[in-house]
Amino acid sequence: MTIKVNRVLGRSGVPVSPLALGAMNFGRWQEEAESIRIIQAALDAGITVVDTADVYAQGTSEEIVGRALQGRRDDVFLATKFHGQIGDNPQHAGNSRRWIVRAVEDSLRRLGTDYLDLYQAHRPDPHTDLLETLQTLTDLIRQGKIRYYGTSVFPAHQLVEAQWLADKHGLIAPHTEQLPYSLLVRSAEREVFPVTRKYGVGVLSYGPLAAGWLSGGYRVGGEQPQSARADHIPGRFDIGLPRNQRKLAAADALAQLAEANGLTLIDLALAFALNHPAVSTVIVGPRTLDHLDSYLKAATVELDGQILDRIDEIVEPGTHFIERDTGRDTPSLAPTALRRNQGATA
Repeated sequence: MTIKVNRVLGRSGVPVSPLALGAMNFGRWQEEAESIRIIQAALDAGITVVDTADVYAQGTSEEIVGRALQGRRDDVFLATKFHGQIGDNPQHAGNSRRWIVRAVEDSLRRLGTDYLDLYQAHRPDPHTDLLETLQTLTDLIRQGKIRYYGTSVFPAHQLVEAQWLADKHGLIAPHTEQLPYSLLVRSAEREVFPVTRKYGVGVLSYGPLAAGWLSGGYRVGGEQPQSARADHIPGRFDIGLPRNQRKLAAADALAQLAEANGLTLIDLALAFALNHPAVSTVIVGPRTLDHLDSYLKAATVELDGQILDRIDEIVEPGTHFIERDTGRDTPSLAPTALRRNQGATA
């Protein structure tokens, strides 16, 4: 099955496929040979965007992607990220000019290319002036090392600040924002999507299956689904925890809605993420070729107004269940000293 390149990445004008291939699993939970088979099958099926990061498997993901793209590089919109710590040295991280100029060279080498289509700040850096980051990324565009740059999981106020700083200082403004968006994680609808649409920022959304919660395995009365991710972060997946009970009920109701309309929950989840007009492309992370086939099929599903209205009844627009699901580490919420008066008493 193949899909069409029928979307545009924000104001960039770059045509992109509705699905993008996420490479986080490559080199971590998937061996190289299987990873390369999935990458090449995705390209054969019409996917044009491949997204990775230097911190994924500490560079191994980039190396695998680079080897898989040999001979096909010019047909791919290749995206990677910087920010996360590489190795044991805490200096090898962040969004400073000092680190970015080294990180980009390392990523180019691992990916086996002389330019990146998209270079993204993986997370905000509270220790680096945002202007310094924007200046450095603008310099990289002017040097020809990257074509576009973007952000990932930046709050709305920082997205606005980045546009303002770029305008004030004669810099190139960010072209993209990458964030989690799914039937269970809809907080981007509240503030971020209005900002990205205003400034023509293309959105690469990830987590359409909510880290497995929308795979169909999470059902009321069912057994606890097993996965490597659930083993690694049990607090986000344990259906016995009170904070996950509402999330489980929503996942079950969504599964029932899908079944009532002749769809799988994966069909419903992918079609929903693709439906929002702010979303340019949806990142999927298949671990098998069968997974890839199911995602490609889901990308052709269209949801009518009745189904979308019922989704809104199950999960209110602009909401999420657990803060961690948003991908953010919000400085204003932790530690508690930042949100309480020093003299406050119970």
